[in-house]
Amino acid sequence: MAVYLDPPLWPAHGTVFSHLVSDTSLEELHAFAEAAGIPERAFDGDHYDVPERRYQDLLSAGAIPVEARILVRKLIASGLRIPARQRSKALTVPLLERWNSALPGHEELGFELLERWGEDHRKYHSRTHLLAVLEALDLLTEPGPPARSVTLAAWFHDAVYEGIAGQDEEQSARLAEDRLALAGLPEPTIHEVARLVRLTSTHSPEPGDRLGALLCDADLSILGAEPTAYARYLAAVREDYAHVSDADFAAGRAAVVRHLLALDPLFHSERARSLWLDAARRNLEAELS
Repeated sequence: MAVYLDPPLWPAHGTVFSHLVSDTSLEELHAFAEAAGIPERAFDGDHYDVPERRYQDLLSAGAIPVEARILVRKLIASGLRIPARQRSKALTVPLLERWNSALPGHEELGFELLERWGEDHRKYHSRTHLLAVLEALDLLTEPGPPARSVTLAAWFHDAVYEGIAGQDEEQSARLAEDRLALAGLPEPTIHEVARLVRLTSTHSPEPGDRLGALLCDADLSILGAEPTAYARYLAAVREDYAHVSDADFAAGRAAVVRHLLALDPLFHSERARSLWLDAARRNLEAELS
């Protein structure tokens, strides 16, 4: 177990930055960063960005200096590295391209939503999650594209996120109603988008609600991830609720997991079940135990 630090070579915000990583676990990395007084906002999925002025302090605290290429190798070998395309900060261009395909001529609204999804306090409910939901919709509807209403609902479903279940979905739905009305969309489309957004509060669409089933399945697709990605998801969710004590988070998370395991069905479409159901049940049951 060790924490590594590369030289301060990476320019940003008028200084240069180092990367701080663990070769073992994110828990070790977070514990080291907290003890060293590195703020949570400096974490970027698999490493901390630390300014040059902190370099010697971190070495004194026990970080091991290595060349940048060695640090990358150690991060890859640990299994903790996040591919560049999965990093929230790197997704502005591909997400904006998707937005312009879904609602051309409204780039300003797209930028507003991207700013919301990129807020500093978001760890799991970030642009990475947004892209994952959009890609899951593609998987579930291929070879055809998703309906525009469900795509727009994906964009708005966590557009307001303060970590308050039920309230976040309601505020996101109201935001969709307001912004899409200003964009001039037909009233039935606006109502359908808002309905779908509200549905992500329970993930329990009525029988025959094909679009509701699509969005709920896509939103929960992370549950069927392979173990490393699922562990990363859990760590990010914990960071989303960093303001909650460990005991309260554990109790609340256990209730969420029990709710998910009790959903019948957990995934609604045959394609979603074939893609994610078995792994999702394994992940949830392992987490609860």
